[in-house]
Amino acid sequence: MKRLQTSKLDIAYLEGGSSAGQPMLLLHGWPDDPTGLSDVAERLQTHGFRTIVPWLRGFGPTRFRSPETVRDGRAVALARDAIDLLDGLGIERCSVVGHDWGGRAAYNLAALIPDRLDMIAALAIGYAPNGRFTTPGYDQARRWWYQWYMNHDGGAEKVRADPIGFAREQWDSWSPEGWYEEAAFIQTARSFRNPDWAAITLHGYRSSWLPEPVDLSYDDAAGIIAGTARLRVPTLMIQGEADACDPPAESLEDLVWFEGPYERIVLLGIGHFPGREAAHHVADAVLRFHARHTTTLIRRGL
Repeated sequence: MKRLQTSKLDIAYLEGGSSAGQPMLLLHGWPDDPTGLSDVAERLQTHGFRTIVPWLRGFGPTRFRSPETVRDGRAVALARDAIDLLDGLGIERCSVVGHDWGGRAAYNLAALIPDRLDMIAALAIGYAPNGRFTTPGYDQARRWWYQWYMNHDGGAEKVRADPIGFAREQWDSWSPEGWYEEAAFIQTARSFRNPDWAAITLHGYRSSWLPEPVDLSYDDAAGIIAGTARLRVPTLMIQGEADACDPPAESLEDLVWFEGPYERIVLLGIGHFPGREAAHHVADAVLRFHARHTTTLIRRGL
């Protein structure tokens, strides 16, 4: 584990592979941590990539530097953290793999720094044009019960009182029964003991639907995202066919929002955590997409 200080955070991250390899930034989801992408990262490393896998704000050993900083859990904040990390490491260009929350951050990065990205891969999460959340239909609203729960003050208190129990509810219901081993959850749940995990979790979801206080320093970035509907960065989207949180039917029409290459893969029998449930399939898909589309970009001189 390594650390890098930005203006707001002391970011903890894992780094692997050759220092001379092409950088690949991997951003974990919620409720998860870097171990959810560790097998994907290892496979990418064997193919020459340098992988950087941070703990997101509010997770694990990543810490806010000041108690005065707004605990902003929006995707724009996660994207800005990623840019600050890349800048601090001196990485001018890279690819991004993001799961769930990390996938939303990857889409935002494609809007904010398209010329610095070779490609992005989003796992288990579809694209929201202009960064907007729209009220879902009845079936999806039922799947998103946890969001409505957190938007109720009583539910928020329950999450603060038992964050690990709340996270387990998602692990137990978002993928086919028996998909994870208890030891994996216990190890990952250590990251939910971060003193800001509940605050970031609650803000990340409440701010999508309620007028929560936000970090005003992200206003410019939020404006760019709000003004960007179509993405030109080559994008790979991977979903599990058995995802009980964000099923494939919710992303069927996403192709129209991509000006650059776009590919969507649905993995049979896989739930909401494809990086854990089908790591080799995910890594191999990323490798194929990267080889196909970054070679094309280089050949065209882009």
